[in-house]
Amino acid sequence: MAETWTCATDRAEATAALGRRIGAAALAGDAVLLCGPVGAGKTVLAGGILDGLGVPGPHPSPTFTLVRRRRGGRWPVWHVDLYRLSESEAGQAGDLIGLDEAFASDGVAVVEWAERLGAWTPADALRVELRRSAPDAREMWLRADGPRARRLLAAARSEGLAAGKV
Repeated sequence: MAETWTCATDRAEATAALGRRIGAAALAGDAVLLCGPVGAGKTVLAGGILDGLGVPGPHPSPTFTLVRRRRGGRWPVWHVDLYRLSESEAGQAGDLIGLDEAFASDGVAVVEWAERLGAWTPADALRVELRRSAPDAREMWLRADGPRARRLLAAARSEGLAAGKV
């Protein structure tokens, strides 16, 4: 059974802080799937996750390379950005761009535009839907569909955020 949590941030630093909590709890084999329109905060959240994993910055999105394997933190990180691919293209190119390796690796997978994964979507992953609600404010819906994802969700909520304000 899926577990969900909704929260909001009022500035980019708060969105990154949420990512740092997720990254600090991430273990090899975990996957975080980030979904939402342009400007929703996916790259800011991804950067926070990489910071939480101890990966040295900066953390630009791999929009043109599609996949960047980052090292230097607790675990290798596969940072994937599917913006330039449609769902059918991502499905066809999954083997070519290394999605199989990213999800079955000794590291953590962080995927921007994860709604385009289609059949590549892992069963046990923390899914984060982001939406811009004001110039600096974001609303996020987090969904955990397995034990790994529930551990990450618990870490995201760890700051006593019962009211959902990060």
